[in-house]
Amino acid sequence: MNRLKTLMLLAALTALLLWMGQAIGGRQGLMVALVMAVLMNFASYWFSDKIVLSMYGAQEVSEADAPEFFAIIARLAQKAGIPMPRVYVIPEEAPNAFATGRSPEKAAVAATQGLLRLMSRDEIEAVMAHELGHVKNRDTLIMTVAATLAGALSHLATMALWFGGGRRDDGEGGHPLAGLVGVLIAPFAAMLIQMAISRSREFLADEASAQITGNPMALANALRKLESYKAEAPMHHGSPATAHLFIVNPFTAGGLASLFSTHPSTQQRIERLEEMALSGGGIRPS
Repeated sequence: MNRLKTLMLLAALTALLLWMGQAIGGRQGLMVALVMAVLMNFASYWFSDKIVLSMYGAQEVSEADAPEFFAIIARLAQKAGIPMPRVYVIPEEAPNAFATGRSPEKAAVAATQGLLRLMSRDEIEAVMAHELGHVKNRDTLIMTVAATLAGALSHLATMALWFGGGRRDDGEGGHPLAGLVGVLIAPFAAMLIQMAISRSREFLADEASAQITGNPMALANALRKLESYKAEAPMHHGSPATAHLFIVNPFTAGGLASLFSTHPSTQQRIERLEEMALSGGGIRPS
């Protein structure tokens, strides 16, 4: 159901972009929206991983640099049936982790120094298995596409405000009222759709972690710790625009409506993992 929901939401996001282009500028606006989406997706496909790793000052580590952490990733990747990703450490005390890269063959996983210092080995394994779940499910690409489409809508709305969207100079342009509605509402709707996609993919990655490690409660315990540390050790660098990448949102301490969250509630995720543990879901015989 989460996979079907993701496909439907991506389709809605694409349709919203094309509708806004049509509403603002008719056929010409539709073509502008298409070209913008293609160009932005092309750039994101090739460069998004480099941008986000650089943004957080992530340092690539080898087996010699971090033998225990490197060994954890190698073993989990083998169990997940995916290629060994590049491994990074972020110089931040806030415990957190993320995955990036356009495909399993070009993936990278990153953990903060705080995560490696504050979590037990089982919890580190569970968190990194979650990130490898994102890689295996190609969430790193899906979320890049979703963020890019949402960004294209915002840029299109800005262009419409500056250049007078909705005019019908050639008889083919969009209706002025439709253009105004698109400018005001479409970027907001795109943000909601992008967040809904992100929440769906987090549930799938949690399930993947439980299946890879065979220990749903390790991730449940890690999520409890990550939530409690979030207020004590906030992330000092980066951008809220990248919040969807992390296992928990590092930029908010709670209080926001769930509709505006990039992640499901931590308590909801923990409850699902506890149910998996009780039912034996995700647990493999040794």
